[in-house]
Amino acid sequence: MALYDEDTLITNGLFQSAAILVLGGASYNTSVYLYKFPEPRPQTVFGHGYHETIGSSGAGKALNLNKLGLDVTFHGVIADDEWGRKIRDYLFQEGVNFIYDLDPQGTKRHINLMDSNGGRISIFIAHGSFEPQVDMQQIAAYIPQSDYIALNVINYCRYLIPVIKQAQATHPIPIWCDIHDYDGQNPYHQDFIDAADVLFMSSDAMPDYKPFMERLIEEGKELVVCTHGREGATALTARGEWVEVPIVDAYQRVDTNGAGDSFFSGVLYGHAQGYHIETCLRLGAIVSGLCITSKELAYPNLSAEIVAMEYEKHYGESLGQG
Repeated sequence: MALYDEDTLITNGLFQSAAILVLGGASYNTSVYLYKFPEPRPQTVFGHGYHETIGSSGAGKALNLNKLGLDVTFHGVIADDEWGRKIRDYLFQEGVNFIYDLDPQGTKRHINLMDSNGGRISIFIAHGSFEPQVDMQQIAAYIPQSDYIALNVINYCRYLIPVIKQAQATHPIPIWCDIHDYDGQNPYHQDFIDAADVLFMSSDAMPDYKPFMERLIEEGKELVVCTHGREGATALTARGEWVEVPIVDAYQRVDTNGAGDSFFSGVLYGHAQGYHIETCLRLGAIVSGLCITSKELAYPNLSAEIVAMEYEKHYGESLGQG
């Protein structure tokens, strides 16, 4: 049975809940705001502000999906240190079911240099362990209870793929995976590409992205989505249908951190509601647009109700009509 049914639409307007298991990706970040990136020479640079908060792909997806009303469990690796406790407390306060393992190498931390055009240079100042010890049984217990797996390209997550595949033999749990700025060659990503049923990517490192998307569909992917920053997103379905959706340009940019994970979350949310692919991509555009108006990984007031109102405002129709 196909995991993505393009003919399915919500007709009764009722919210459809789903259990989402988000695997991997938590850090504590400092964003430093600059008018422009400095030239590569020794110098003193004056920023115009900074912000410290939770970061990374898994946390971004978990926070957005949770605010949209889905039943989210998130596994990440932190340390028993100041930053790990901040991550844990932030997620618990947001109501995310956060299960975690401890890394003796410390909590991952990034410094993000942000320019006035939304560009980012990420400096990893605390890497954590490449192969941390995690409680596989703790994670495995959540897999059969899930309707979706959001698998992030964190190294320890590749060892969970056989466990997920075993569960898929009796329960069709689609794996949604974002390979970000994959260049078409890096072998690190291959296990994740092979495992995914639905794949997200960026065209940043692959300007000629369409042949790659076509090959993935030929290999059996149900849906492939490629994002292009300010140029919107392109999707290719298992039926061979290309769908293009622009960004919603009405949102005032404050911080672009988390925009990609917010887009992913909006699309997954739409899929869980049974919407057509174009509607799902539009929802991704709205959720990511709202995200960049704040300094957090998810728009603080995000909800399914707000997204529905934003959809009608920007697209001139109620959800489920398109």
